[in-house]
Amino acid sequence: MQASAPANVPTVRHLFRQFWRLAKPFWTSEEKWKAYGLLAVVVGLNLGSVYMNVLFNSWYNTFYNTLQNYDPGGFKAAIVKFGWLALIWIIISVYRFYLQQVLEIKWRRWFAGHLSQRWLAHQGYYRLQLTDRHTDNPDQRIAEDTQAFVSTTLGLSLGLMNSLVTFFSFVTILWTLSGPLHFTLGGHEFNIPGYMVWVALIYALVGSVVTVLVGRPLVKLNFEQQRREADFRFGLVRVRENAESVALYHGEVGEQRTLRARIDAFIANYWTLVRRQKRLIWFTSFWGQLAIIFPMIVAAPRYFAKEIPLGGLMQINSAFGQVYGALDFVIGSFASLASWKAIIDRLVTFEDSLSKADALPVVRPAEAAEGLRIDGLNVRKPDGTPLFSGLQLELRAGDRLLVQGPSGSGKSTLLRTLAGIWPYSDGEMAYVMERGVLFLAQKPYLPLGTLREVLCYPAQPSSDDADLNALLVAVRLEHLVGRLDDVDNWSHILSLGEQQRIAFARALFIRPAVLMMDEASSALDEANEAILYQLVEDRLPDSIIVSVGHRSTLRTFHNHHLETLGDGGWQLA
Repeated sequence: MQASAPANVPTVRHLFRQFWRLAKPFWTSEEKWKAYGLLAVVVGLNLGSVYMNVLFNSWYNTFYNTLQNYDPGGFKAAIVKFGWLALIWIIISVYRFYLQQVLEIKWRRWFAGHLSQRWLAHQGYYRLQLTDRHTDNPDQRIAEDTQAFVSTTLGLSLGLMNSLVTFFSFVTILWTLSGPLHFTLGGHEFNIPGYMVWVALIYALVGSVVTVLVGRPLVKLNFEQQRREADFRFGLVRVRENAESVALYHGEVGEQRTLRARIDAFIANYWTLVRRQKRLIWFTSFWGQLAIIFPMIVAAPRYFAKEIPLGGLMQINSAFGQVYGALDFVIGSFASLASWKAIIDRLVTFEDSLSKADALPVVRPAEAAEGLRIDGLNVRKPDGTPLFSGLQLELRAGDRLLVQGPSGSGKSTLLRTLAGIWPYSDGEMAYVMERGVLFLAQKPYLPLGTLREVLCYPAQPSSDDADLNALLVAVRLEHLVGRLDDVDNWSHILSLGEQQRIAFARALFIRPAVLMMDEASSALDEANEAILYQLVEDRLPDSIIVSVGHRSTLRTFHNHHLETLGDGGWQLA
Protein backbone atom coordinates (compact mmCIF):
# COMPACT_ATOMS: atom_id res chain seq x y z
CA MET A 1 0.00 0.00 0.00
CA GLN A 2 1.17 3.51 -0.73
CA ALA A 3 0.06 6.75 0.78
CA SER A 4 0.94 10.28 -0.16
CA ALA A 5 2.63 12.13 2.64
CA PRO A 6 1.42 15.59 3.43
CA ALA A 7 3.33 18.76 2.93
CA ASN A 8 5.87 19.31 5.67
CA VAL A 9 4.79 22.71 6.83
CA PRO A 10 1.16 23.71 6.21
CA THR A 11 -0.09 27.19 6.84
CA VAL A 12 -1.41 27.71 10.34
CA ARG A 13 -4.84 28.61 8.94
CA HIS A 14 -5.00 25.41 6.88
CA LEU A 15 -3.92 23.27 9.83
CA PHE A 16 -6.51 24.91 12.08
CA ARG A 17 -9.24 24.35 9.50
CA GLN A 18 -8.35 20.67 9.25
CA PHE A 19 -8.22 20.37 13.03
CA TRP A 20 -11.58 22.11 13.53
CA ARG A 21 -13.15 19.95 10.83
CA LEU A 22 -12.29 16.89 12.95
CA ALA A 23 -13.05 18.43 16.35
CA LYS A 24 -16.24 20.39 15.60
CA PRO A 25 -18.67 17.42 15.36
CA PHE A 26 -18.01 16.43 18.98
CA TRP A 27 -18.22 19.97 20.36
CA THR A 28 -21.56 20.49 18.61
CA SER A 29 -22.95 17.01 19.37
CA GLU A 30 -25.40 15.86 22.03
CA GLU A 31 -22.39 15.46 24.36
CA LYS A 32 -21.37 19.11 24.07
CA TRP A 33 -22.72 20.45 27.39
CA LYS A 34 -21.01 17.76 29.47
CA ALA A 35 -17.87 18.32 27.45
CA TYR A 36 -17.95 22.10 27.91
CA GLY A 37 -18.54 21.66 31.64
CA LEU A 38 -15.58 19.31 32.00
CA LEU A 39 -13.42 21.59 29.87
CA ALA A 40 -14.32 24.61 32.02
CA VAL A 41 -13.31 22.77 35.19
CA VAL A 42 -10.06 21.53 33.63
CA VAL A 43 -9.23 25.04 32.39
CA GLY A 44 -9.99 26.43 35.86
CA LEU A 45 -7.65 23.88 37.47
CA ASN A 46 -4.93 24.71 34.96
CA LEU A 47 -5.28 28.40 35.75
CA GLY A 48 -5.17 27.48 39.43
CA SER A 49 -1.88 25.66 38.89
CA VAL A 50 -0.41 28.76 37.24
CA TYR A 51 -1.55 30.85 40.20
CA MET A 52 0.13 28.36 42.55
CA ASN A 53 3.36 28.84 40.59
CA VAL A 54 3.08 32.59 41.19
CA LEU A 55 2.70 31.92 44.93
CA PHE A 56 5.67 29.56 44.88
CA ASN A 57 7.72 32.22 43.12
CA SER A 58 6.92 34.71 45.87
CA TRP A 59 7.74 32.04 48.46
CA TYR A 60 11.25 31.66 46.96
CA ASN A 61 12.02 35.29 47.82
CA THR A 62 10.86 34.93 51.41
CA PHE A 63 12.54 31.57 52.00
CA TYR A 64 15.99 32.43 50.66
CA ASN A 65 15.98 35.79 52.41
CA THR A 66 15.40 33.99 55.74
CA LEU A 67 18.48 31.90 54.98
CA GLN A 68 20.54 34.96 54.08
CA ASN A 69 19.37 36.77 57.24
CA TYR A 70 19.83 33.73 59.51
CA ASP A 71 16.18 34.05 60.62
CA PRO A 72 15.04 30.72 62.20
CA GLY A 73 11.54 31.97 62.98
CA GLY A 74 11.02 33.16 59.44
CA PHE A 75 12.51 29.90 58.16
CA LYS A 76 9.97 27.80 60.13
CA ALA A 77 7.08 29.97 58.97
CA ALA A 78 8.26 29.61 55.35
CA ILE A 79 8.38 25.80 55.71
CA VAL A 80 4.81 25.69 57.11
CA LYS A 81 3.61 27.91 54.27
CA PHE A 82 5.33 25.63 51.77
CA GLY A 83 3.47 22.64 53.25
CA TRP A 84 0.09 24.28 52.64
CA LEU A 85 1.07 25.40 49.16
CA ALA A 86 2.32 21.91 48.32
CA LEU A 87 -0.90 20.28 49.57
CA ILE A 88 -3.08 22.58 47.45
CA TRP A 89 -0.77 22.00 44.46
CA ILE A 90 -1.10 18.21 44.82
CA ILE A 91 -4.91 18.37 44.99
CA ILE A 92 -5.07 20.59 41.91
CA SER A 93 -2.63 18.35 40.01
CA VAL A 94 -4.51 15.14 40.80
CA TYR A 95 -7.95 16.44 39.78
CA ARG A 96 -6.57 18.29 36.78
CA PHE A 97 -5.17 15.00 35.48
CA TYR A 98 -8.27 12.97 36.40
CA LEU A 99 -10.86 15.30 34.89
CA GLN A 100 -8.76 15.81 31.76
CA GLN A 101 -8.70 12.02 31.32
CA VAL A 102 -12.49 11.89 31.82
CA LEU A 103 -12.91 14.47 29.06
CA GLU A 104 -10.47 12.58 26.85
CA ILE A 105 -12.36 9.30 27.35
CA LYS A 106 -15.73 10.89 26.50
CA TRP A 107 -14.34 12.61 23.42
CA ARG A 108 -12.48 9.52 22.22
CA ARG A 109 -15.56 7.28 22.74
CA TRP A 110 -17.73 9.66 20.73
CA PHE A 111 -15.14 10.21 17.99
CA ALA A 112 -14.39 6.51 17.48
CA GLY A 113 -18.12 5.78 17.34
CA HIS A 114 -18.69 8.64 14.90
CA LEU A 115 -15.97 7.46 12.51
CA SER A 116 -17.10 3.84 12.83
CA GLN A 117 -20.63 4.88 11.90
CA ARG A 118 -19.37 6.86 8.90
CA TRP A 119 -17.21 3.94 7.79
CA LEU A 120 -20.13 1.49 7.98
CA ALA A 121 -22.76 3.83 6.51
CA HIS A 122 -23.54 3.42 2.80
CA GLN A 123 -21.11 0.48 2.61
CA GLY A 124 -18.17 2.86 3.00
CA TYR A 125 -15.98 -0.01 4.20
CA TYR A 126 -16.67 -1.73 0.85
CA ARG A 127 -16.54 1.28 -1.45
CA LEU A 128 -13.15 2.41 -0.15
CA GLN A 129 -11.66 -0.73 -1.67
CA LEU A 130 -13.05 0.32 -5.05
CA THR A 131 -12.49 4.08 -4.99
CA ASP A 132 -9.36 4.68 -2.91
CA ARG A 133 -6.76 2.00 -2.36
CA HIS A 134 -4.38 4.64 -0.98
CA THR A 135 -6.35 5.13 2.23
CA ASP A 136 -4.56 2.40 4.09
CA ASN A 137 -5.62 0.64 7.29
CA PRO A 138 -8.96 2.27 8.17
CA ASP A 139 -9.06 0.10 11.30
CA GLN A 140 -5.96 1.83 12.65
CA ARG A 141 -7.32 5.27 11.85
CA ILE A 142 -10.51 4.53 13.77
CA ALA A 143 -8.93 2.66 16.69
CA GLU A 144 -5.58 4.39 17.23
CA ASP A 145 -5.56 7.72 15.42
CA THR A 146 -8.75 8.87 17.16
CA GLN A 147 -7.14 8.24 20.55
CA ALA A 148 -3.92 9.97 19.54
CA PHE A 149 -5.82 12.93 18.07
CA VAL A 150 -7.91 13.51 21.20
CA SER A 151 -5.02 13.01 23.63
CA THR A 152 -2.57 15.18 21.70
CA THR A 153 -5.16 17.89 21.03
CA LEU A 154 -6.02 18.27 24.71
CA GLY A 155 -2.37 18.10 25.73
CA LEU A 156 -1.24 20.72 23.23
CA SER A 157 -4.21 23.09 23.62
CA LEU A 158 -4.08 23.08 27.43
CA GLY A 159 -0.30 23.33 27.27
CA LEU A 160 -0.56 26.38 25.01
CA MET A 161 -3.11 27.97 27.33
CA ASN A 162 -0.86 27.32 30.34
CA SER A 163 2.08 28.80 28.49
CA LEU A 164 0.21 31.99 27.61
CA VAL A 165 -1.19 32.46 31.11
CA THR A 166 2.18 31.67 32.68
CA PHE A 167 3.94 34.12 30.39
CA PHE A 168 1.63 37.02 31.19
CA SER A 169 1.63 36.13 34.90
CA PHE A 170 5.41 36.05 35.27
CA VAL A 171 6.59 38.57 32.71
CA THR A 172 5.47 41.41 34.99
CA ILE A 173 7.21 39.80 37.96
CA LEU A 174 10.39 39.33 35.95
CA TRP A 175 10.22 42.89 34.60
CA THR A 176 9.90 44.32 38.11
CA LEU A 177 12.56 42.10 39.71
CA SER A 178 15.20 42.37 37.02
CA GLY A 179 15.19 46.18 37.01
CA PRO A 180 17.09 48.26 34.45
CA LEU A 181 20.43 47.36 32.90
CA HIS A 182 22.94 50.21 32.57
CA PHE A 183 26.01 49.92 30.36
CA THR A 184 28.24 52.03 28.16
CA LEU A 185 29.09 51.05 24.58
CA GLY A 186 31.08 53.16 22.14
CA GLY A 187 30.92 56.14 24.43
CA HIS A 188 27.15 55.97 24.65
CA GLU A 189 25.18 55.06 27.76
CA PHE A 190 22.33 52.58 27.44
CA ASN A 191 19.51 51.88 29.86
CA ILE A 192 17.35 48.78 29.21
CA PRO A 193 14.40 48.46 31.61
CA GLY A 194 13.31 44.95 32.55
CA TYR A 195 16.29 43.55 30.71
CA MET A 196 15.74 39.97 31.91
CA VAL A 197 12.45 39.88 30.00
CA TRP A 198 14.26 40.77 26.77
CA VAL A 199 16.92 38.17 27.54
CA ALA A 200 14.23 35.50 28.00
CA LEU A 201 12.49 36.53 24.75
CA ILE A 202 15.70 36.40 22.72
CA TYR A 203 16.77 33.14 24.35
CA ALA A 204 13.42 31.45 23.57
CA LEU A 205 13.28 32.89 20.03
CA VAL A 206 16.71 31.51 19.12
CA GLY A 207 15.76 28.12 20.57
CA SER A 208 12.44 28.01 18.71
CA VAL A 209 13.95 28.91 15.34
CA VAL A 210 16.67 26.27 15.60
CA THR A 211 14.14 23.67 16.81
CA VAL A 212 11.83 24.28 13.83
CA LEU A 213 14.74 24.04 11.37
CA VAL A 214 16.07 20.81 12.89
CA GLY A 215 12.71 19.15 13.55
CA ARG A 216 10.73 20.05 10.42
CA PRO A 217 11.23 16.63 8.70
CA LEU A 218 9.56 14.92 11.70
CA VAL A 219 6.08 15.66 10.28
CA LYS A 220 6.61 13.55 7.17
CA LEU A 221 8.54 10.88 9.06
CA ASN A 222 5.78 10.46 11.68
CA PHE A 223 3.14 10.16 8.98
CA GLU A 224 5.16 7.50 7.16
CA GLN A 225 5.93 5.62 10.38
CA GLN A 226 2.26 5.25 11.26
CA ARG A 227 1.47 3.97 7.76
CA ARG A 228 4.27 1.40 7.67
CA GLU A 229 3.56 0.04 11.14
CA ALA A 230 -0.13 -0.28 10.25
CA ASP A 231 0.84 -2.21 7.10
CA PHE A 232 2.84 -4.63 9.25
CA ARG A 233 -0.07 -5.18 11.64
CA PHE A 234 -2.38 -5.72 8.68
CA GLY A 235 -0.02 -8.42 7.39
CA LEU A 236 -0.14 -10.20 10.74
CA VAL A 237 -3.94 -10.07 10.79
CA ARG A 238 -4.06 -11.49 7.26
CA VAL A 239 -2.00 -14.50 8.33
CA ARG A 240 -4.24 -15.08 11.33
CA GLU A 241 -7.43 -14.80 9.28
CA ASN A 242 -6.12 -17.18 6.61
CA ALA A 243 -4.24 -19.53 8.90
CA GLU A 244 -5.60 -22.74 7.37
CA SER A 245 -4.88 -21.71 3.79
CA VAL A 246 -1.33 -20.65 4.68
CA ALA A 247 -0.78 -23.91 6.54
CA LEU A 248 -2.08 -26.02 3.64
CA TYR A 249 0.24 -24.22 1.25
CA HIS A 250 3.11 -24.50 3.77
CA GLY A 251 3.46 -20.81 3.05
CA GLU A 252 5.40 -19.92 6.18
CA VAL A 253 8.52 -18.97 4.22
CA GLY A 254 6.58 -16.72 1.85
CA GLU A 255 4.64 -15.09 4.69
CA GLN A 256 7.85 -14.56 6.65
CA ARG A 257 9.41 -12.96 3.61
CA THR A 258 6.45 -10.59 3.28
CA LEU A 259 6.40 -9.77 6.99
CA ARG A 260 10.17 -9.29 7.05
CA ALA A 261 9.90 -6.81 4.17
CA ARG A 262 7.28 -4.84 6.09
CA ILE A 263 9.35 -4.99 9.27
CA ASP A 264 12.39 -3.71 7.37
CA ALA A 265 10.25 -0.92 5.87
CA PHE A 266 9.03 0.47 9.20
CA ILE A 267 12.40 -0.09 10.90
CA ALA A 268 14.20 1.82 8.12
CA ASN A 269 11.85 4.76 8.54
CA TYR A 270 12.12 4.47 12.33
CA TRP A 271 15.90 4.72 12.16
CA THR A 272 15.55 7.90 10.12
CA LEU A 273 13.03 9.18 12.65
CA VAL A 274 15.32 8.34 15.58
CA ARG A 275 18.34 10.00 13.97
CA ARG A 276 16.34 13.16 13.33
CA GLN A 277 14.97 13.11 16.89
CA LYS A 278 18.51 12.60 18.20
CA ARG A 279 19.63 15.79 16.48
CA LEU A 280 16.64 17.59 17.96
CA ILE A 281 17.34 16.24 21.46
CA TRP A 282 21.00 17.27 21.22
CA PHE A 283 19.91 20.86 20.82
CA THR A 284 16.86 20.91 23.11
CA SER A 285 18.76 19.18 25.93
CA PHE A 286 21.66 21.63 25.64
CA TRP A 287 19.34 24.63 25.43
CA GLY A 288 17.25 23.41 28.35
CA GLN A 289 20.26 22.79 30.59
CA LEU A 290 21.74 26.16 29.70
CA ALA A 291 18.41 27.77 30.68
CA ILE A 292 18.94 26.56 34.27
CA ILE A 293 22.15 28.50 34.83
CA PHE A 294 21.77 31.24 32.22
CA PRO A 295 19.53 33.62 34.26
CA MET A 296 21.86 33.25 37.26
CA ILE A 297 24.80 34.30 35.12
CA VAL A 298 22.94 37.30 33.68
CA ALA A 299 21.57 38.46 37.05
CA ALA A 300 24.74 37.75 39.05
CA PRO A 301 26.35 41.20 38.46
CA ARG A 302 23.41 42.94 40.22
CA TYR A 303 23.59 40.43 43.11
CA PHE A 304 27.32 40.93 43.63
CA ALA A 305 26.77 44.66 43.38
CA LYS A 306 24.36 44.15 46.31
CA GLU A 307 21.49 45.62 44.32
CA ILE A 308 19.33 42.55 45.02
CA PRO A 309 19.31 40.06 47.93
CA LEU A 310 19.72 36.28 47.58
CA GLY A 311 15.95 35.82 47.69
CA GLY A 312 15.57 38.31 44.86
CA LEU A 313 18.18 36.43 42.82
CA MET A 314 16.39 33.11 43.34
CA GLN A 315 13.03 34.70 42.56
CA ILE A 316 14.47 36.15 39.33
CA ASN A 317 15.82 32.69 38.46
CA SER A 318 12.40 31.12 39.11
CA ALA A 319 10.51 33.80 37.18
CA PHE A 320 12.94 33.55 34.25
CA GLY A 321 12.39 29.80 34.20
CA GLN A 322 8.62 30.27 34.10
CA VAL A 323 8.77 32.89 31.32
CA TYR A 324 11.24 30.86 29.31
CA GLY A 325 9.22 27.71 29.91
CA ALA A 326 6.14 29.43 28.52
CA LEU A 327 8.06 30.68 25.50
CA ASP A 328 9.70 27.27 25.18
CA PHE A 329 6.38 25.71 24.16
CA VAL A 330 7.46 25.30 20.53
CA ILE A 331 10.79 23.76 21.54
CA GLY A 332 9.31 21.34 24.03
CA SER A 333 6.30 20.39 21.94
CA PHE A 334 7.69 20.21 18.42
CA ALA A 335 7.80 16.41 18.31
CA SER A 336 4.20 16.31 19.57
CA LEU A 337 3.18 18.96 17.06
CA ALA A 338 4.77 16.95 14.24
CA SER A 339 2.95 13.80 15.34
CA TRP A 340 -0.32 15.76 15.76
CA LYS A 341 0.00 17.12 12.22
CA ALA A 342 0.52 13.58 10.88
CA ILE A 343 -2.52 12.29 12.80
CA ILE A 344 -4.70 15.10 11.44
CA ASP A 345 -3.54 14.32 7.91
CA ARG A 346 -4.43 10.64 8.29
CA LEU A 347 -7.87 11.33 9.75
CA VAL A 348 -8.70 14.06 7.22
CA THR A 349 -7.56 11.81 4.37
CA PHE A 350 -9.81 9.07 5.74
CA GLU A 351 -12.81 11.39 5.97
CA ASP A 352 -12.14 12.74 2.47
CA SER A 353 -12.02 9.19 1.12
CA LEU A 354 -15.31 8.33 2.82
CA SER A 355 -16.91 11.47 1.39
CA LYS A 356 -15.60 10.59 -2.06
CA ALA A 357 -16.98 7.06 -1.74
CA ASP A 358 -20.35 8.39 -0.52
CA ALA A 359 -20.56 10.71 -3.51
CA LEU A 360 -20.34 7.89 -6.05
CA PRO A 361 -23.65 7.41 -7.88
CA VAL A 362 -25.08 3.95 -7.23
CA VAL A 363 -28.16 2.42 -8.75
CA ARG A 364 -30.34 1.69 -5.74
CA PRO A 365 -32.96 -1.00 -6.28
CA ALA A 366 -36.48 0.36 -6.03
CA GLU A 367 -39.17 -1.47 -4.11
CA ALA A 368 -41.65 -3.33 -6.29
CA ALA A 369 -45.03 -4.71 -5.32
CA GLU A 370 -44.00 -8.09 -6.67
CA GLY A 371 -41.30 -9.84 -8.68
CA LEU A 372 -37.93 -8.57 -9.91
CA ARG A 373 -37.51 -6.25 -12.88
CA ILE A 374 -34.36 -4.97 -14.59
CA ASP A 375 -34.65 -2.38 -17.36
CA GLY A 376 -31.72 -1.05 -19.41
CA LEU A 377 -29.09 -1.96 -16.81
CA ASN A 378 -25.47 -1.21 -17.73
CA VAL A 379 -22.70 -2.66 -15.58
CA ARG A 380 -19.03 -1.75 -16.00
CA LYS A 381 -15.67 -2.46 -14.46
CA PRO A 382 -13.99 0.47 -12.63
CA ASP A 383 -11.93 1.13 -15.79
CA GLY A 384 -15.11 1.45 -17.88
CA THR A 385 -15.00 -1.98 -19.57
CA PRO A 386 -18.63 -3.07 -20.15
CA LEU A 387 -19.87 -6.24 -18.44
CA PHE A 388 -23.61 -5.94 -19.17
CA SER A 389 -25.13 -3.54 -21.67
CA GLY A 390 -28.85 -2.81 -21.70
CA LEU A 391 -29.82 -5.83 -19.60
CA GLN A 392 -33.57 -6.52 -19.62
CA LEU A 393 -35.00 -9.05 -17.18
CA GLU A 394 -38.25 -9.79 -15.37
CA LEU A 395 -38.83 -12.52 -12.78
CA ARG A 396 -41.96 -13.43 -10.84
CA ALA A 397 -42.47 -15.07 -7.47
CA GLY A 398 -41.13 -18.61 -7.58
CA ASP A 399 -38.84 -18.01 -10.60
CA ARG A 400 -35.27 -19.29 -10.47
CA LEU A 401 -32.56 -17.66 -12.59
CA LEU A 402 -29.12 -19.22 -13.14
CA VAL A 403 -26.33 -16.87 -14.29
CA GLN A 404 -23.40 -18.59 -16.01
CA GLY A 405 -20.50 -17.62 -18.21
CA PRO A 406 -16.70 -17.40 -18.37
CA SER A 407 -14.75 -16.28 -15.32
CA GLY A 408 -14.41 -12.51 -15.15
CA SER A 409 -17.43 -11.84 -17.35
CA GLY A 410 -19.35 -10.01 -14.59
CA LYS A 411 -21.57 -12.63 -12.97
CA SER A 412 -20.67 -11.71 -9.38
CA THR A 413 -20.62 -8.03 -10.27
CA LEU A 414 -24.22 -8.32 -11.46
CA LEU A 415 -25.23 -9.52 -7.98
CA ARG A 416 -23.30 -6.64 -6.38
CA THR A 417 -25.22 -4.28 -8.66
CA LEU A 418 -28.53 -5.87 -7.68
CA ALA A 419 -27.50 -5.42 -4.05
CA GLY A 420 -27.03 -1.70 -4.69
CA ILE A 421 -23.35 -1.62 -3.71
CA TRP A 422 -21.62 -1.52 -7.13
CA PRO A 423 -21.00 2.12 -8.11
CA TYR A 424 -20.12 1.56 -11.77
CA SER A 425 -23.59 0.96 -13.17
CA ASP A 426 -26.71 2.73 -14.39
CA GLY A 427 -30.24 1.78 -15.34
CA GLU A 428 -33.33 0.73 -13.46
CA MET A 429 -34.05 -2.24 -11.23
CA ALA A 430 -36.73 -3.07 -8.71
CA TYR A 431 -37.77 -6.09 -6.70
CA VAL A 432 -40.09 -7.02 -3.86
CA MET A 433 -38.58 -6.23 -0.47
CA GLU A 434 -41.53 -6.87 1.80
CA ARG A 435 -40.05 -10.13 3.16
CA GLY A 436 -36.46 -9.05 2.74
CA VAL A 437 -33.58 -9.79 0.41
CA LEU A 438 -30.67 -12.08 1.25
CA PHE A 439 -27.33 -12.44 -0.52
CA LEU A 440 -25.20 -15.55 -0.01
CA ALA A 441 -21.53 -15.09 -0.93
CA GLN A 442 -19.10 -17.83 -1.93
CA LYS A 443 -17.36 -17.41 1.42
CA PRO A 444 -20.09 -16.66 3.95
CA TYR A 445 -19.54 -14.11 6.67
CA LEU A 446 -19.72 -15.66 10.14
CA PRO A 447 -19.81 -12.99 12.85
CA LEU A 448 -18.18 -13.42 16.24
CA GLY A 449 -20.59 -14.79 18.82
CA THR A 450 -22.72 -17.83 19.52
CA LEU A 451 -23.70 -20.38 16.88
CA ARG A 452 -27.29 -19.13 17.31
CA GLU A 453 -26.21 -15.61 16.29
CA VAL A 454 -24.17 -16.97 13.39
CA LEU A 455 -27.07 -19.07 12.13
CA CYS A 456 -29.63 -16.23 12.25
CA TYR A 457 -27.37 -13.43 10.96
CA PRO A 458 -28.27 -10.69 10.02
CA ALA A 459 -31.67 -11.19 11.68
CA GLN A 460 -32.28 -11.21 15.43
CA PRO A 461 -31.32 -14.56 17.00
CA SER A 462 -34.24 -16.92 17.50
CA SER A 463 -34.92 -18.51 20.87
CA ASP A 464 -36.61 -21.54 19.26
CA ASP A 465 -33.92 -24.19 19.78
CA ALA A 466 -35.99 -26.94 18.17
CA ASP A 467 -36.43 -24.96 14.95
CA LEU A 468 -32.74 -24.03 14.71
CA ASN A 469 -31.57 -27.55 15.48
CA ALA A 470 -33.95 -28.86 12.81
CA LEU A 471 -32.33 -26.48 10.30
CA LEU A 472 -28.88 -27.79 11.21
CA VAL A 473 -30.07 -31.34 10.64
CA ALA A 474 -31.69 -30.37 7.32
CA VAL A 475 -28.41 -28.96 5.95
CA ARG A 476 -26.49 -31.98 7.31
CA LEU A 477 -24.74 -30.27 10.21
CA GLU A 478 -26.01 -32.73 12.81
CA HIS A 479 -22.72 -32.55 14.74
CA LEU A 480 -23.53 -28.95 15.67
CA VAL A 481 -26.90 -29.74 17.22
CA GLY A 482 -26.90 -28.72 20.89
CA ARG A 483 -24.15 -26.10 20.43
CA LEU A 484 -26.39 -23.12 19.68
CA ASP A 485 -25.12 -21.13 22.66
CA ASP A 486 -21.45 -22.04 22.22
CA VAL A 487 -19.16 -19.10 21.46
CA ASP A 488 -16.31 -19.89 19.09
CA ASN A 489 -14.36 -18.59 16.13
CA TRP A 490 -16.73 -20.33 13.72
CA SER A 491 -15.10 -19.04 10.55
CA HIS A 492 -11.92 -20.88 11.58
CA ILE A 493 -13.25 -24.12 13.02
CA LEU A 494 -15.80 -24.78 10.25
CA SER A 495 -14.69 -25.79 6.78
CA LEU A 496 -15.78 -23.73 3.79
CA GLY A 497 -18.31 -26.40 2.90
CA GLU A 498 -19.76 -26.28 6.42
CA GLN A 499 -19.87 -22.50 6.28
CA GLN A 500 -21.83 -22.69 3.03
CA ARG A 501 -24.29 -25.08 4.68
CA ILE A 502 -24.71 -22.50 7.48
CA ALA A 503 -25.51 -19.91 4.81
CA PHE A 504 -28.23 -22.11 3.30
CA ALA A 505 -29.67 -22.65 6.79
CA ARG A 506 -29.82 -18.86 7.17
CA ALA A 507 -31.82 -18.59 3.96
CA LEU A 508 -34.26 -21.21 5.23
CA PHE A 509 -34.55 -19.35 8.56
CA ILE A 510 -35.00 -15.84 7.12
CA ARG A 511 -37.19 -16.95 4.18
CA PRO A 512 -36.45 -13.89 2.00
CA ALA A 513 -38.60 -12.80 -0.91
CA VAL A 514 -35.46 -12.59 -3.06
CA LEU A 515 -32.45 -14.87 -2.54
CA MET A 516 -29.26 -14.19 -4.50
CA MET A 517 -26.43 -16.71 -4.33
CA ASP A 518 -22.92 -16.20 -5.67
CA GLU A 519 -21.21 -19.59 -6.00
CA ALA A 520 -22.90 -20.34 -2.68
CA SER A 521 -22.39 -24.11 -3.00
CA SER A 522 -19.01 -24.22 -4.77
CA ALA A 523 -17.29 -26.04 -1.87
CA LEU A 524 -19.87 -28.85 -1.81
CA ASP A 525 -20.02 -32.02 -3.87
CA GLU A 526 -22.81 -32.27 -6.43
CA ALA A 527 -24.92 -34.62 -4.29
CA ASN A 528 -24.96 -32.31 -1.26
CA GLU A 529 -25.38 -29.28 -3.50
CA ALA A 530 -28.50 -30.91 -4.96
CA ILE A 531 -29.85 -31.59 -1.47
CA LEU A 532 -29.46 -27.93 -0.44
CA TYR A 533 -31.00 -26.56 -3.65
CA GLN A 534 -33.90 -28.97 -3.28
CA LEU A 535 -34.42 -27.71 0.29
CA VAL A 536 -34.57 -24.14 -1.01
CA GLU A 537 -37.02 -25.15 -3.74
CA ASP A 538 -39.27 -27.02 -1.30
CA ARG A 539 -39.23 -24.56 1.60
CA LEU A 540 -39.09 -21.28 -0.33
CA PRO A 541 -41.52 -21.94 -3.17
CA ASP A 542 -42.54 -18.28 -3.56
CA SER A 543 -39.05 -16.80 -3.33
CA ILE A 544 -37.21 -15.45 -6.37
CA ILE A 545 -33.82 -17.17 -6.67
CA VAL A 546 -30.87 -15.72 -8.60
CA SER A 547 -27.84 -18.03 -8.61
CA VAL A 548 -24.35 -17.70 -9.99
CA GLY A 549 -22.63 -21.04 -10.58
CA HIS A 550 -20.51 -22.97 -13.06
CA ARG A 551 -21.89 -26.50 -12.73
CA SER A 552 -24.29 -27.66 -15.41
CA THR A 553 -26.16 -29.71 -12.78
CA LEU A 554 -27.56 -26.46 -11.35
CA ARG A 555 -29.79 -26.01 -14.41
CA THR A 556 -32.15 -28.61 -12.97
CA PHE A 557 -33.12 -26.24 -10.16
CA HIS A 558 -33.69 -23.14 -12.32
CA ASN A 559 -36.29 -22.28 -14.95
CA HIS A 560 -34.41 -19.29 -16.46
CA HIS A 561 -30.84 -19.05 -17.69
CA LEU A 562 -28.71 -15.92 -18.28
CA GLU A 563 -25.48 -16.41 -20.20
CA THR A 564 -22.74 -13.75 -20.09
CA LEU A 565 -20.97 -13.35 -23.43
CA GLY A 566 -18.32 -10.76 -22.56
CA ASP A 567 -17.89 -7.14 -23.71
CA GLY A 568 -21.34 -6.33 -22.34
CA GLY A 569 -23.13 -9.07 -24.27
CA TRP A 570 -25.67 -11.42 -22.71
CA GLN A 571 -28.28 -13.99 -23.67
CA LEU A 572 -31.44 -14.90 -21.74
CA ALA A 573 -33.16 -18.26 -22.10
